[in-house]
Amino acid sequence: MGAGYASFLLAGPTAVYGESPDENRRGGTASAETFGKIATSVFGYNAAFLVTPTGELALRADPETARRFKWVRPLLQPLLRDLEAGQPNAAQRVTSDAEPNRVELMRLEGRPSVAGVVSVSGSSIAHTRAEDHHARFYLVVFRFLDGATLDTISREQGLAGARYARTADQEPDEVAFQIEATATAEPIGFIIWKPDLPGSRVIGRLVPVLSGAGLVIAGLFFALMGRLRRSLKELGASEYHARHLSVHDVLTGLPNRALFAARLEECLSTLVPQGRRAATALIDLDRFKEVNDNYGHAAGDELLCAVADRMSILIGPGATLARVGGDEFALLLPDLDSSDDSYIAICNDIIDELDKPFDLHTGGAAVRIGCSIGLAVFDGAVHATSEILRRADVALYEAKTNGRGRATVYDPSLDRRVEARENLKNDLRLVLEGHAEGLDVGGSLQPAEAGRLEVFYQGVYRGDGQGELAGAEALVRWHHPTLGLLTPDKFIPIAEETGMIFRLGDWVLLEAAQAATRWPDHLSLAVNVSPSQIRHRGFGVRVLSILSQTGLAGSRLELELTEAALFNIDEQGQTTLGRLRSHGIKIALDDFGTGFSSLSHLIQFNIDRIKIDRSFVRLLGTKAEGAAIVSAILGLSGTLGKATTAEGVETDGQRDFLVANGCTDLQGYLFSRPVPLTDFVKNFTPVAANTRIAER
Repeated sequence: MGAGYASFLLAGPTAVYGESPDENRRGGTASAETFGKIATSVFGYNAAFLVTPTGELALRADPETARRFKWVRPLLQPLLRDLEAGQPNAAQRVTSDAEPNRVELMRLEGRPSVAGVVSVSGSSIAHTRAEDHHARFYLVVFRFLDGATLDTISREQGLAGARYARTADQEPDEVAFQIEATATAEPIGFIIWKPDLPGSRVIGRLVPVLSGAGLVIAGLFFALMGRLRRSLKELGASEYHARHLSVHDVLTGLPNRALFAARLEECLSTLVPQGRRAATALIDLDRFKEVNDNYGHAAGDELLCAVADRMSILIGPGATLARVGGDEFALLLPDLDSSDDSYIAICNDIIDELDKPFDLHTGGAAVRIGCSIGLAVFDGAVHATSEILRRADVALYEAKTNGRGRATVYDPSLDRRVEARENLKNDLRLVLEGHAEGLDVGGSLQPAEAGRLEVFYQGVYRGDGQGELAGAEALVRWHHPTLGLLTPDKFIPIAEETGMIFRLGDWVLLEAAQAATRWPDHLSLAVNVSPSQIRHRGFGVRVLSILSQTGLAGSRLELELTEAALFNIDEQGQTTLGRLRSHGIKIALDDFGTGFSSLSHLIQFNIDRIKIDRSFVRLLGTKAEGAAIVSAILGLSGTLGKATTAEGVETDGQRDFLVANGCTDLQGYLFSRPVPLTDFVKNFTPVAANTRIAER
């Protein structure tokens, strides 16, 4: 924008000033209005201002114009300062033909804009700060790149459906071009349109379209065109990148499920039955959900990337490692000979590597997770990838069932275990659906063909040296018609997995509460509660309903939760526990110290009792560490005012140590095993309890 062009804009406004001050004031306002109309209607600018070198309006303006200039002034001030810094002296200005100017792309009034500033000279401007005949001013104009301007360009250049957007929200068949600020390279927005031709013709259309746009706004698009040329060079790379993303995991960069399946198909088709084989492994992260819930999804994403990096280092160049689910990975090891068992060593290395701590920057935590792996070795005789993945999945389930942190190779015998598990699942469903209401208060829940469920009771005794009976823990047993007496570890995981735990838990609580109403009032009842029960919306209401139905006082009921249950509890679960405690029900932390222990749980959830796990009690008298751990737990409990129960007490030495160190209650085979209700009621008299301890 040259000096002559700027002088033309100023010719109209400067011609209307009067000679007297009053006339000048009236003429200044009229001139400002005339000046604005010429700039916006004739030259097509969205706004134009004549300002002094200090950034003040040179013409008196109406309140709306003054307010508009006030908002854009901080963004335009850097352009004025740059021009003012390089301005020549007065003598040089008189003889100079060219006026300095600046043009930049920026965001004004929340819209993408082209702004221009040019130095102009006025001969007689009636303003109190314009006293010199050769006073210097600056013409500031800007034009929005969206709205009417973009519509005009769209019609003239054939851009189908051109629009402006703050983010790149284009459809799959649209093209998005990013507009960046000239000074800061900060993204201003995107011009999005639908190209009429693919590939190289799109490139050919973009350049003249945006070049024409630059001509429409008098060369103000030059900076934008430079950005465009660089973007066009990257168009081919973007297409390749899009194809890459379609078969790769966005987070870790590993192949995704689709690419893994394709490579597995390719591997299977190239295997020759004579002596060549391959292996597929499914890798499932252990305890990943706990980390994700405790530290947030950002930490979980960081952990997944770190896991992928560690595993990628361990596998060879011909192998394929893919992420096939949230925390699930798959590994393909192709072209193994008949004696090659390196796949086992690789899987063991992965287990060892993932068992090491991960230092997460997000949350500043060091976590340990581990993994379980299921392996399926196959050759050309296997014709379906689905069968290979099924075998690996069966092996993975076996690895997780047997304690996790291990690799299991598929064997046909595992199918029989899966079948047995399915049969057990169906039998459990038959037991629980044996009655119309699903509940029975009479000692068992049964149809004959599936066996019957029964609640056993194991006594809890005072640790005060007298050994009186203090209460009992309710433990469910299943009298299976073919498998015999099953303990909870054989069927509770199945109930959790299938959702039958809610009906089973209701029945156990109802049966135990009904039985406890016939006990002496000083005896308490402890019932185990699973994590999924706590998270169920109706759990609290159901517990209170059972207490009301049976007449058992809330102060006699104690709900035992594992550390895993507390670790995964949400805000609603915390509210439920608080409501139950308000009715006198006590909360016990079972198996303390064996999971994700957190001392904050003892305070946050108002834990009433800590149950010392039998694995620590078993160490008493055999290892010094056992005594140290148990003493520490008892000391902490005493300081916090929490009751304690030691599980698995089997020897006199263990009992004496626990009593001497202040354990409030004892439970184990030394006192009694879990027994049916008819046998348990024989322990109600203090004499019987003391005799039992003396006999031991």
